[in-house]
Amino acid sequence: MPRLDISDHTVGDLVFRSCSTRRPGRPVYVLIHGIGMSHRYLRPLHEELSTDAEVHSIDLPGFGGLPKPARSPGIRDMVDALGVVLDELGVGDAVLVGHSMGSQWVVELAIRRPDLARGVVAFGPVTDDRRRGLLWQAALLARDSALEPPRPNGIVFADYVRCGPVWYLRQARHMLRYPLEDRVRLVGVPLLVMRGGSDPIARQTWADRLGGRAAAGEVVAIEGHRHLAQFTAAGTSGELIRAFEGKAG
Repeated sequence: MPRLDISDHTVGDLVFRSCSTRRPGRPVYVLIHGIGMSHRYLRPLHEELSTDAEVHSIDLPGFGGLPKPARSPGIRDMVDALGVVLDELGVGDAVLVGHSMGSQWVVELAIRRPDLARGVVAFGPVTDDRRRGLLWQAALLARDSALEPPRPNGIVFADYVRCGPVWYLRQARHMLRYPLEDRVRLVGVPLLVMRGGSDPIARQTWADRLGGRAAAGEVVAIEGHRHLAQFTAAGTSGELIRAFEGKAG
């Protein structure tokens, strides 16, 4: 993989970290992790996409060992600051890829900063409006984790420890309140909804509803994989995202 440039960015009281592979003149992807996580579990997808594209994986405030601000920014506050970070990186006309809660952040970013988005990928999106509750989500996460491979599970567990339960729960409040099924209607660029075919968190019925509500929505499933398909099937995920980028814009 080409050299990875790592930088911290401060926007008000929020500290972000960017992990960037530069390829001027090539397609641009921005990868956003889910709640509790960091760029580490996106690394296989980053490496796959960066073989022929510019890729920026962003760690959000309070995650991946970054400082936790006194306040817990909501979805809109978070993406407004994220937009400033992407401006600093010179990003524009990118495919925004969000995994799990990251799907909420990239959808909202595409709505509020359409200049940044060529297309949006909601990968394993949360939270299903028919199972929107903390206990529901905890049970589904436990069910998924029990059958994920040891390596990605180890990364997930370590990142959860770094995040800590207090910050996780403060951000989970925003995650559970965000009406993704309504917000996708306002996305003005193509939307790809991706999921592992055996993902209990982002079910097929939920993915189909999101894709159907978008102005230009597409839904794909990677059979034989679960919620962490971006890690366990990075090659297939990268191929599908590249094909989507070729059709977007």
